[in-house]
Amino acid sequence: MTQLRFDGRTAIVTGAGGNPSIGRAHALLLAARGANVIVNDIGRTVAPGYAGVASADEVAAEIRAAGGNAVADSHSVATEGGARGIVQTAIDTFGRLDILINNAGISIAAEFDEMTADDIRQHIDINLMGTIWTCRAAWPHMKAQGYGRIVNTSSGAFGGVPLLAAYSASKGGVFSFSRALAGEGSAHGIKVNTLNPGAFSRMVAAQQTDTSSMYQLCKVNLPADLVAPVAAWLSHEDCPSTGETITAVGGEVARVHIAQTSGFTDKPLTLEAVAERWKDVLAGAPNGLIPFAANDPREWEMKPYIAAERF
Repeated sequence: MTQLRFDGRTAIVTGAGGNPSIGRAHALLLAARGANVIVNDIGRTVAPGYAGVASADEVAAEIRAAGGNAVADSHSVATEGGARGIVQTAIDTFGRLDILINNAGISIAAEFDEMTADDIRQHIDINLMGTIWTCRAAWPHMKAQGYGRIVNTSSGAFGGVPLLAAYSASKGGVFSFSRALAGEGSAHGIKVNTLNPGAFSRMVAAQQTDTSSMYQLCKVNLPADLVAPVAAWLSHEDCPSTGETITAVGGEVARVHIAQTSGFTDKPLTLEAVAERWKDVLAGAPNGLIPFAANDPREWEMKPYIAAERF
């Protein structure tokens, strides 16, 4: 197979300054395959337990030393202005933006009633709103050129994991947001997919002691290099998919989907009927995937949008 490359393409990778870091692996691979890369990281710790200081400058320098093209950016994804600043760095430096990989994120493991309000808010501001703001900043540039590839980072926790309530909520939002955006992007040559990665990173180190079995498993068997090729494929012009969620863990690559059971239908429906047939709801045979981009609202007779602040 001919080597897949990104010559002439410009990519932003957020949260790419850490080491170890999934974002760093993304940035290194894209640059090695010819992409101009904006290495974004705020260069400071925003959550407890994250060892060391991430450095976008160091990763960008590493790329340049290997013969690639990269610049560092230290804007925060957590604000609309910061997201615009990241995209503007790409436009000012390389004149275009083709690829956006939203990798920046935090995860704090704690009991739901023990976590502070600020820590809960940080999960939403960084993981979910950071993804929304960067996509919003990149969207007009990709739309104008009729081309774009967006890879948003969710997690296997999007379905809900104890001690990770805020993290799960933020990643579930990324999953749904990405599918909605993929539906809008299809008319403009923009493909949006979601990646559920699993690898040794500063996030793992922040949550696990270095003697824990999970820490050792990740450090020995789950290098970020086994995630980056999947992110790169989802970023490539030849990738045919949009609206998908892909798991990448230790060399395993798999599609994630949501399905529903066949359940039952009863009209009129009574409370007692639901109670009596509850086992049919829970244990019924799968009835196919929840369809992607079903009932495209562009086919509806929509009222004109009026921004709230106009009232």
